[in-house]
Amino acid sequence: MTNILLILFFVIILLFFYSTRNNKSTKKTIISPTYVTFLKEQEFNPDISTDNWDLHKLRLDKFKRSQYKGLTFFVSSENKIYYLSENGDKVYC
Repeated sequence: MTNILLILFFVIILLFFYSTRNNKSTKKTIISPTYVTFLKEQEFNPDISTDNWDLHKLRLDKFKRSQYKGLTFFVSSENKIYYLSENGDKVYC
């Protein structure tokens, strides 16, 4: 009888700690409206430099040009990606 009570006690304690741990992890983060506006502006303007690779690829598909980490990339008529060097030469990626 003592063993059953002891096991039941530990199960209750484990369930309590498990439930409190899960409640803390389910808190939702709220993205401020100004940040969402900035992301939309970046999505529709390929001349704004971004560090987001997925956004860069999206803008290349949509506008055939995008600025990534300060360097403007273009898509050629053969669907090859390139950027212009300091000398004005096309450097294909």
